[in-house]
Amino acid sequence: MAKKKTSSVKEKSGDPLQGKSAQALELYDHFVKQYQEIGSVTVHPAKTMIGIATPRKRICYITQLGKDFIHVVFPFTQPYDNNLCFLKIAPVPEQKQFNHHFRMYAKEDLNAELKGFMKLAYQQGV
Repeated sequence: MAKKKTSSVKEKSGDPLQGKSAQALELYDHFVKQYQEIGSVTVHPAKTMIGIATPRKRICYITQLGKDFIHVVFPFTQPYDNNLCFLKIAPVPEQKQFNHHFRMYAKEDLNAELKGFMKLAYQQGV
């Protein structure tokens, strides 16, 4: 009898990860696994980004997998200016949304402060 193949995070997300560096893939895996420790999330690949979602809605977007980093955008309904983890906070025109941009170069960049924002995004998505 053939052994049943289990799907990994990489297989679920498909093409957006093809041809990416080992460093970017390691950061991607770490980010998704940290979210899975917070709660039940699914990965939704698209042509230009990868969405991370609760059963109700997408809560963040991996918009870029660079050679040595991943870039993640968290959409919140208000700006969270007093932090050290977001490199840019940009209002979305004609919407009550503020995109919070995070760039991860090392696993250690996903620190307690960012985990707090990840939990906040998750809570707003359930």
